[in-house]
Amino acid sequence: MRRDHREPVIAYVGIGANLDDPVRMVQHAFDLLEDLPGCHVISRSSLYRSAPFGGIEQADFINAVAEVETGVPPEMLLSCLKETERNMGRDLDGPRWGPRELDLDILLYGSEIIEEPDLTVPHPGIALRNFVLLPLMEIAPDLDIPGLGPVSELEVDRSSPQITKIDNDLD
Repeated sequence: MRRDHREPVIAYVGIGANLDDPVRMVQHAFDLLEDLPGCHVISRSSLYRSAPFGGIEQADFINAVAEVETGVPPEMLLSCLKETERNMGRDLDGPRWGPRELDLDILLYGSEIIEEPDLTVPHPGIALRNFVLLPLMEIAPDLDIPGLGPVSELEVDRSSPQITKIDNDLD
């Protein structure tokens, strides 16, 4: 068996953008995920407009979550996501929580708990961010998050940051 492939698992990828037509960018990100080696997008959440997180003055973000079946190891998936971000114009050396053309985060990778220098899964902010939890609850309400429990039982602060579900058909 090749080391860069494994039995398929279900991963969840958080998507965000607030530069260069972020609605279009997030919609395009679903296609980009489908094009990654060993990946197939199973479902996609609605799009959500959310106020910026982290205290930097900037435009609102458009966020979503994709459910992806993948046969590549999590480290390789992360590498592919970072390369996709770079290809879409993101400066990976920019400020933390700053504006970005595209942000792709591995939220979950099967039921694995991963603690590596460059990768923590489940994503460490998953339970604290409504712009992750609301789209995740939409597409996987029965999902059990390792170490946290069922996503449907997690408390979601729907007011901070301010968030609104938007029409996916916006162009």
